[in-house]
Amino acid sequence: MAKRLLTQEKIPTYHLQDFRHLHRDTDNLSAFGYNNLPEANKIKGFEIYSSEGLVSAVGPLKSDFYRMSITLAGGVDVRLGVEEFRHQPGTISFTYPGQVFAKCNIQPGTFGYYALFEADFLETLISPDKFQEEFPFFSIEGQLFIQLNAEEITEVTAHVQQIDTELHQLKPGRNMAIKLYFYLLLLAIKRSYIRQELHVTSTDTRAAYLVPRYRKLVSQHYLSKRKVADYAALLGVTPNHLNRTVREVTGHTASYAISTMLVQEAKALLRFTDNTIAEISHRLDFSDPAGFNRFFREQTGQTPLGFRKNVS
Repeated sequence: MAKRLLTQEKIPTYHLQDFRHLHRDTDNLSAFGYNNLPEANKIKGFEIYSSEGLVSAVGPLKSDFYRMSITLAGGVDVRLGVEEFRHQPGTISFTYPGQVFAKCNIQPGTFGYYALFEADFLETLISPDKFQEEFPFFSIEGQLFIQLNAEEITEVTAHVQQIDTELHQLKPGRNMAIKLYFYLLLLAIKRSYIRQELHVTSTDTRAAYLVPRYRKLVSQHYLSKRKVADYAALLGVTPNHLNRTVREVTGHTASYAISTMLVQEAKALLRFTDNTIAEISHRLDFSDPAGFNRFFREQTGQTPLGFRKNVS
């Protein structure tokens, strides 16, 4: 696979139209969703697939569109920013534009669906600037992983099947029908989200709220903010309180989350670009390549060059 060159000081952000080769087996014969849909039948800004034909591992990478993944059987490990979760039947995860995303360790027999869509796909139903407010699980303040009960997942799956039916037929009003079914799908998820009281208040400093908010802030600002004190100020707590709370909940220091994101960024740069080690060191704001090499080896057990050779 050809490496994609950087044009700015971060890993490349993929657009929906150039993303397929990173997540699909091009030889897969599945007839579901967009997998083998004729070009003339496709809808701008929206794609949906089943897990049949999904490659064994995706990322870490970034995109400028939203992503939603539903698991019905089996399991898969998903990382969003510094948050990790094992998908199981009934799990749904969400990704917003610019977020670092990775998926791996797919169990045999795993099955589910996933949708990719641009911010303005539903603009005839809801303004793009109101989308995250309407569906908070797609925002940095929301919960990015949720578990639905059997009744809820059945309703969501029914909407997915209706979308697939509309995609493969050319009936009048097809495009709007797909948007409406997708909106209803998101609404069903929102109702579960509210039922489970998964909203996060921006001023609550209890561990149950503070740690997820800290992780999301790190996912958003890790390239520009490297000190725990920076995040403590954003969260309205002292650095000591933040460190203590994060350690109690995760078993790691607060700085571990920052290091984890930097490692993900470094791995993506090493894998997807042709930048030299010195250039990557500079882009990640290390004082010199030796310091970057030392940091990367401490975190991964490999040198940056060794990692690049292993993934080439």
